[in-house]
Amino acid sequence: MPTRRGFLKQTLLGAAATTVAADAASARENAPQLAWKRHIPVRYECDVAIIGGGMAGVSAALAAARSGARVLLVERFAVTGGNGTIGGVGAFCGETARQGEAFDAIIAGLEAFGAIAPYRPYAEKEARVFDPEILAVVLQELLLRRGVRLLLHTQFVDACVKRNALTECVICGPSGPEALRAAQYIDCTGEAQVVHGAGFATCRGREGDRLQLPMSMMFSVRHVPEPDARAQVPDGWFERISRKEELPMTSVWPNGPGSNALKIKIPRYDATDTESMAAAEIQGRRRMMQVLDYYQREEKKPWLLNHASARIGIREGRRTLGEYVLTLDDLRAGRNFEDAIARGVFYLDGHKPDDDKRTYILPPEERRVPPYHIPYRCLLPRGAKNLQVAGRCFSAEQLALSSARVMTTCSMMGQASGIAAALAAQRKTNLQSIEPTEVRKIVEERGAGLCLST
Repeated sequence: MPTRRGFLKQTLLGAAATTVAADAASARENAPQLAWKRHIPVRYECDVAIIGGGMAGVSAALAAARSGARVLLVERFAVTGGNGTIGGVGAFCGETARQGEAFDAIIAGLEAFGAIAPYRPYAEKEARVFDPEILAVVLQELLLRRGVRLLLHTQFVDACVKRNALTECVICGPSGPEALRAAQYIDCTGEAQVVHGAGFATCRGREGDRLQLPMSMMFSVRHVPEPDARAQVPDGWFERISRKEELPMTSVWPNGPGSNALKIKIPRYDATDTESMAAAEIQGRRRMMQVLDYYQREEKKPWLLNHASARIGIREGRRTLGEYVLTLDDLRAGRNFEDAIARGVFYLDGHKPDDDKRTYILPPEERRVPPYHIPYRCLLPRGAKNLQVAGRCFSAEQLALSSARVMTTCSMMGQASGIAAALAAQRKTNLQSIEPTEVRKIVEERGAGLCLST
């Protein structure tokens, strides 16, 4: 029986892991092969199956259920919300008004709990802070109220494809491997896992070295009385940072009374490779402790580690090659598409993928973009009959993704994909038979503002 190629190499765990993507690709290509076959139960059947419960997946599920479809949502963690909950990203970037009915319901839920900052338009404020723990509860209850069937702690494993249509997906949860059968599928995994598993085309990273937009480790600290030995990182566990210039990019902001939230940049890892993701998580927590130690020891901050996100924050994994690839030029031109289903406004937030400092791919004067459209064709993998994507694995160039990846825009994409999937399932047809302008019309009727002049 073939064996694994070994444990993580120490070089993958350090801050200077500049060849992670290349090493991971080489390991996959040179690994021994194993064919396996097993009979498993087709335990679940539905109209629309959504794989991945981040903001795109939740919005797709809410929209498809509102359209009358029987919806199943598969999520590998204990809660939905993706980077907004598990990833610890407690702010919606971009515009939060007129994103569509699905996002409106989410905002209304957070407001009911007093768990989100007051609305201010994007032109005045780039991000709207919310409570990630309350968001997890709000999303859960909204989904259940609409009759969405939730499979938590469940991973996508593989896809069965016949004549370019997915027939079943293999999933694995606490019950073991099982299959689900649906008329329509939506890949909201962030890393295009379903698209890749089904054999449709994807790409990742920048041209040449495939390095992806860098990940971020999110954590929070609470203030404790001085002196307090509990607050100290002990000697000998982590290499110490003694000068501020040695810190990775670190963002610090208020996090409620007696607390701060911190985000640190973790570059050079591949979100689509198992060993590289393990190395990224390890490096993220190491750097977190180094940064905490610096602030405690050098700046005398009375900080005690309170919480680290359950998963490192991912900005980019695989990107689908769709019927249309959204380009940087499209964003800079504020391009208008007849089949538009989402509107982006966020700036080109592309940090350099090969260093851990606050460095951008573009200079400041080139980062702003006018409002732009995302066409429905970007959600359609080339050749697929009953599979869409939504969220950060949609079809776009890397720098275009750096703007459109934010949760507000991902929610708009998710809503559109859920509407289209429900239409196709109800009509017993493939996605190519659905008129994109019909999807746009329903998206706008449900409150999404697609006008580029406002």
